[in-house]
Amino acid sequence: MPDMTKDQSIKDAGVDVAVTVDETPANPVAESTGKPRGLWGDAWFDLRHRPMFWISASLLALLLVIAAFPGLFTGADPRAGDLTNHYLQKPELGHFFQADWFGYDVQGRSIYARVIYGTRASILVGVGVTVAITIVGGLLGLLSGYFGGWLDAIISRVTDIFFGLPFLLGTMVVLNAFAERKVYVVIAALAFLGWTSICRVMRASVITAKQADYVTAARALGAGTGRMLFRHVLPNALAPTIVVATIALGGFISAEATLSYLGLGLADPTISWGIDIASGSEEIRNNVHVLLFPAGMLSLTVFAFIMLGDAVRDALDPKLR
Repeated sequence: MPDMTKDQSIKDAGVDVAVTVDETPANPVAESTGKPRGLWGDAWFDLRHRPMFWISASLLALLLVIAAFPGLFTGADPRAGDLTNHYLQKPELGHFFQADWFGYDVQGRSIYARVIYGTRASILVGVGVTVAITIVGGLLGLLSGYFGGWLDAIISRVTDIFFGLPFLLGTMVVLNAFAERKVYVVIAALAFLGWTSICRVMRASVITAKQADYVTAARALGAGTGRMLFRHVLPNALAPTIVVATIALGGFISAEATLSYLGLGLADPTISWGIDIASGSEEIRNNVHVLLFPAGMLSLTVFAFIMLGDAVRDALDPKLR
């Protein structure tokens, strides 16, 4: 490797003057290849050095594996009940990863097996709602912020109307119209009222991005509307939207559990943490384990998504570095 500094001699009026020339790259965040990192490369470099990111990412990776392959973690049937032998049986903490590790509920069903199988519904609802609101809200915010004028006025007023509707109450009303509430029904109901924040964040980011010099230069070179939107404006306005969506994902999982607890969300035979929390709340005085484990799993999942959102926010916001 070449030396970072070297001495050169300059003859000035017959006098040798030693000058130190610094050959360090001008960009302090340059990669080892000498190429400067962009916004996303810089964010990934920052995330790799954050313990909070690795902790939350590890927890979420484990939850995704549990949701995809619950049979790897338990061989018990989460719907099979035995009231004769397992009615409200206490946990056997010495039997790790066995059916009786978390005890049994009021119907004699394994709480551990239900916690494992309930992960799938919660993750599906959270991810499904987040993807839906990011697409719908992001697209509306992109069009509103870029074109402005009458289109911006219409989208903004519609957004204000939806903002005025209470989120949980409005979702209850929508879900009450369906006799059978499957996972996709709950996703649609939550997304119907949950896109407004993403829309406003995207709109504000697009308004800022479209005033940048590179957008003006691309427009002067004759770039079309589609290219301007999806090649220049959207990639540079996407970071705040990703942060909001990541943090909101945990909130949608909590919303699903709340609706299921009230009897307006997922229902049997679907296995849900909210359903188990509802049945466990009736035994909270004498058999707290029926409530403790599904509620603990729900809290851990929401906590992991919030931690991940905080880490991503800190990495994408240069003011917080």
